[in-house]
Amino acid sequence: MEHRLSKRIPAKLELLIYKRGMPVATGQVRDASKRGLFIATGYSNAQLNQTLEIEFRFPDRQGRQFRRLKAHVVRKSDHGLGVDFDGIENDTFTISSLVQWLNKHRLPEAHYPEWQSALGR
Repeated sequence: MEHRLSKRIPAKLELLIYKRGMPVATGQVRDASKRGLFIATGYSNAQLNQTLEIEFRFPDRQGRQFRRLKAHVVRKSDHGLGVDFDGIENDTFTISSLVQWLNKHRLPEAHYPEWQSALGR
């Protein structure tokens, strides 16, 4: 049985994945919490415990200001990566803003039935 420390929010937000400062893949946030994200991506070269950066912007906000956060890989699957913000120096305001935006624009949990069934939900 899985034990989560914070509630997951079903989400949809496009992002870029960076490794050592270079963009390596695109992805989409599928669920989020204040501790981390599940990113749907075909990128398979990430290693467990590796630090990556994710870059995103809020589509409904003025300007094209991008935000970047560091996260480490805690889970890999055929469908994407689970990343965690814990233990990495990040701007907590950016994490909070991301979770608030995703919560405000949240998707119904049934929006990704094939993704959820693949993850055993």
